[in-house]
Amino acid sequence: MTIRRSLSCAAALAAAASVALASPAVASPPGTKDVTAVLFEWNFASVAKECTNTLGPAGYGYVQVSPPAEHIQGSQWWTSYQPVSYKIAGRLGDRAAFQNMVNTCHAAGVKVVVDTVINHMSAGSGTGTGGSSYTKYDYPGLYSVYDFDDCMSEITNYRDRWNVQRCELVGLADLDTGEEYVRRTIAGYMNDLLSLGVDGFRIDAAKHMDAGDLANIKSRLTNRNAYWKQEVIHGAGEAVQPGEYTGNGDVQEFRYAYDLKRVFNNEKLAYLKNYGEGWGYLNSSVAGVFVDNHDTERNGSTLNYKNGANYTLAHVFMLAWPYGAPDINSAYEWSNIDAGPPNGGRVNACWQDGWKCQHAWPEIKSMVAFRNATRGQAVTNWWDNGNNAIAFGRGNKGFVAINHEPGSLTRTYQTSLPAGTYCNVQNNTPVTVNSAGQFTATLGSNTALALHAGRSGC
Repeated sequence: MTIRRSLSCAAALAAAASVALASPAVASPPGTKDVTAVLFEWNFASVAKECTNTLGPAGYGYVQVSPPAEHIQGSQWWTSYQPVSYKIAGRLGDRAAFQNMVNTCHAAGVKVVVDTVINHMSAGSGTGTGGSSYTKYDYPGLYSVYDFDDCMSEITNYRDRWNVQRCELVGLADLDTGEEYVRRTIAGYMNDLLSLGVDGFRIDAAKHMDAGDLANIKSRLTNRNAYWKQEVIHGAGEAVQPGEYTGNGDVQEFRYAYDLKRVFNNEKLAYLKNYGEGWGYLNSSVAGVFVDNHDTERNGSTLNYKNGANYTLAHVFMLAWPYGAPDINSAYEWSNIDAGPPNGGRVNACWQDGWKCQHAWPEIKSMVAFRNATRGQAVTNWWDNGNNAIAFGRGNKGFVAINHEPGSLTRTYQTSLPAGTYCNVQNNTPVTVNSAGQFTATLGSNTALALHAGRSGC
């Protein structure tokens, strides 16, 4: 039996005690480039090419790859989230392809984050993608029934910490991460990935593991400074809360994505003036943000590629706004939410065979360089029309305007930019800023303008 892995199937319900952890947090990705392209279900050979051809030149700091471990067989995307061993032997490529991808991406100046599934194993029995035989609670040479939590039924109550962290997420065999052998084995898997040059981990289903268990596993890594980004979905009043995990590293701030959908679809962009901590979110230094991810684009809780201009402009705002470390979900078209990747994960070319390549959309890709150029600069010169047109600067390094109104907008903007000619990277047209830091521009409906110090001309 296979069961669709979807963290979003859990209803949000409840409230939690904060757990203080001894290990220091690693803030948003180190270095000057903090944008991650999440190449969801791209095979490793395709990721390697994209690092060279697009990600490196565009200024992406990281690429996140889908789980590399051997998993259950099947064409659905969620089979990748049901591991059966820790061998690199999934549909996306073998160990040699993975190693080549890491080396190639590093050569392009792009670091590699691995989506890492360590909360659970599978939900059934059979033979994995690498030839390993398994049953739900027996993975020969790896785990036996004694290595799983005693609660062998599905999670039913998100107000109950024990239920959330000891029972089974959508029927998947839940590892006992409080057990010494399990901790050592998981750390061994992660250390193997580190030995191949991996720079960080996205910890899948972190909410379903005790934060202290994760801290213990992290303490066993050969590189304790490897980047950590933990999936902990916020639910009002739930027993397990995202803030418990910030001692381990970054935590994905789902509220950011939920609220962007509501604002861009139904409210006013003017409300975004204090977006971030002002909305009750995690501190910016430990927040991972996104417009959508592989779960939320399918369950409707966030915007997705089917939302047209709202989706594109939300990315422009996210990359221009100094909160958190942004992920760009780059995947493929779907009508069936279970559908796996086209061509088994091989990307022959962007915008073919259903591959959407959001990371390479000109409006989004151009904002990666904007973010890099304006890193560390405060928001300045905020303007809004009280409705759906906004503009703001990033110190004296950049300026962005977004028109989400139904008609065009012409106005003179005040910036803190030095006088000169800049390139509007949204459409590659020149913009002249005068000695008073002003320029006049017309923005069509649902378009944006972005100027930054790194692009003085078109």
